[in-house]
Amino acid sequence: MTTPAPGDTCDVLVVGAGPTGLMLANWLVTLGVRVIIADGKPGPTRESRALVVQARSLEVYAQLGLADKVLAAAHRAEALAPGFGSRAFGRIPLGQLGAELTPYPFIEVLEQSRNEEILYENLLSLGGAVRWGATVTSLEPAGHERVEATVGGETVTARFCVGADGANSIVRRTRDIAFEGVTNPHLFYVIDVTGGTGLVKDAVNVRPGRDDFLLCFPMTGPDNWRLIGLVRDDDGDGAVGEQDARARILRDFAVSYTDSRWFATYRVHHRVAASFRDGPFFLAGDAAHVHSPVGAQGMNTGLQDAHNLAFKLADVLHGRAGSSWLDRYEAERRPVARTLVSTTDRLFGFITSQRTPMRVLRRAIVPMLAPIGVRALPGSSGGSRLFQYVSQTRIRYPMLPDEPRDPVVGRRLPWTGDNYAVLRALEWQVHRYGGTGSPPDLGLPVHNFAAASRTALRPDLLYLVRPDGFVAAAASPAEAEQAFRLAMPSRD
Repeated sequence: MTTPAPGDTCDVLVVGAGPTGLMLANWLVTLGVRVIIADGKPGPTRESRALVVQARSLEVYAQLGLADKVLAAAHRAEALAPGFGSRAFGRIPLGQLGAELTPYPFIEVLEQSRNEEILYENLLSLGGAVRWGATVTSLEPAGHERVEATVGGETVTARFCVGADGANSIVRRTRDIAFEGVTNPHLFYVIDVTGGTGLVKDAVNVRPGRDDFLLCFPMTGPDNWRLIGLVRDDDGDGAVGEQDARARILRDFAVSYTDSRWFATYRVHHRVAASFRDGPFFLAGDAAHVHSPVGAQGMNTGLQDAHNLAFKLADVLHGRAGSSWLDRYEAERRPVARTLVSTTDRLFGFITSQRTPMRVLRRAIVPMLAPIGVRALPGSSGGSRLFQYVSQTRIRYPMLPDEPRDPVVGRRLPWTGDNYAVLRALEWQVHRYGGTGSPPDLGLPVHNFAAASRTALRPDLLYLVRPDGFVAAAASPAEAEQAFRLAMPSRD
């Protein structure tokens, strides 16, 4: 563990104990950082809107040693089932799309509250804790890169503060960071139901309609589903009740259910914070970006924000890097959020637009293309690429200024079937795939694997892999020392 500077209560104050804050706290404690995580709620969340764990997030869970627990608790969606209105057009098997890309080639359905429960239990097992019922009421800089906060009426001082406290983040508001974007005028509803009928089992059902839209996720338990729908014609006060929603679902999609366990309505926002860092203050998860539920990306993006930021904070706090290394968090994660918000905003606009040309296009193109997709996507390069985007395994970070685009560098390490176990070491390391001869001594662990012909990994190159599993550089053995030194953090 690090020792805080004299007078500091902790190294990092994490505001918000949702999935992003809990993931961050887990990683920081694992990396030997002193953490206080505080939340004004009396305890963990019981109900939640987020419910999908994508492949990249499962890889993060695996590196933390929790993937098996997540998988045991989740309900597997084995396919996508596109449709239109009351019609279903078949199944697109996810395993076939992602089998050679990741150990987790499915969509795992697990409510946000259960994700939080697993992360909270693990945090306790690591010796951490959450200050429940401790609202953060003030935040101020305290000298050079220090923070002073009032947490549950007590004064806390920390080297850094991370706002993982949702769309109404006190950290973002206190630092006066703009939350740029729009609020969609349409109303969404979410219902957790039992005894659901009219749906393709064990699949994520995507059902655009003539005017409305329905998204259905299979949940644990026989015929248990989460139904997410759109209401275009509410009167603006959000006063749509469950019975009205239930009638719409039956009328427009021929979907019915026996009973409901939870019903809520909400407006959709598409927003990204103008900055993810302000000196010792950082934003992550919904405090940094919010968007529509289309694509089931929100919670996953926050979990990966936390994963990325934790390693950088630990590098600085342990003296392996200077403060400028933390600028890479915004450089890497904010473009991901901007792309995600822009993509979901465009897709959401296509779904919700009431302009006559768009309505005609929806009614013509979806029934025509969905059946083609069911037949063509499995086994195709287009299907593989679609899986990579949805699963967030295709994310790319800029590693060096003006670097040429590379199929491996800047991306998460391609999975070869046996090369992810070494990532549990949580260290910078060198990988070689099928090369011969002795690599130069670079002062880093070297891992040799068989040639990986189905990936872009080349036998004539050495790969520098970051502790978070992203490839920082690639070079021939003769050029590796110089290239890798440029890619690694420095003490300024």
